Formats: sequence, C-alpha cells, structure tokens
Amino acid sequence: MKKIAIFAFQGELMCFAHALLNCLDLHSKGFQVRLIIEGSATKLITQLAASETPFHKQYEKVIAEKLLAGICKACASKMGTLDEANRQGLPLLDDMSGHPGFASWLAEGYSIVSM
Repeated sequence: MKKIAIFAFQGELMCFAHALLNCLDLHSKGFQVRLIIEGSATKLITQLAASETPFHKQYEKVIAEKLLAGICKACASKMGTLDEANRQGLPLLDDMSGHPGFASWLAEGYSIVSM
C-alpha cells in the first residue's frame, strides 16, 4: 500500500481545501494517507471548526477517519491558534525545532506531498 504524507502549508481556504479533498480521495482508494497542517494553514482550524464554513464537513471527516496526523506547534503558536488546536484535541507536532519534520515520515516509507 502506498503511504502518503500531505503537508498543507497554504493558509488560503480554497487552496487548503485541496489538501482535505486529496486526503479523503486517496484514503477512499486504499492509500495510507496522513495530513499534517503547517505554516499559515494552521490559522484555518478555527474557521474550519465552524459548521457554516465551506469544507467543514471534509475537515471533520479527515479528523473522524483519523487521517489528521497533527498540526505544527510552532506555527499554531505564531498564528494564534495553539489554544484552538488544544481545544479541538489536535495532536501538536514539533519534532524539528518546533515544527513537524519530513525525516520521520520518510523513515516510515511515506512519500511527501507539499501543498
């Protein structure tokens, strides 16, 4: 089974939506996929938690399906969403100077897609 780690950096909702959509599509086709929310995308978690937000259902499904590996601790702190990440119970990733690094994913056989 192909293993893919999607690192979503883009903080614009319509760009980030493609990370959600691809994550769900790959999962439905039998890929082992994990989503990592990084960079300015960390600011979107508050907005995506609101039911009226476009792509809220996809965000909730990624979480429910346990496809979300976590959110960058350093970037969430910088973007002011660290408390929201904790409120939502999102795993915080910080193995590379406060950020999620690629090395552990590559060591586990994942291909990395950066969006």
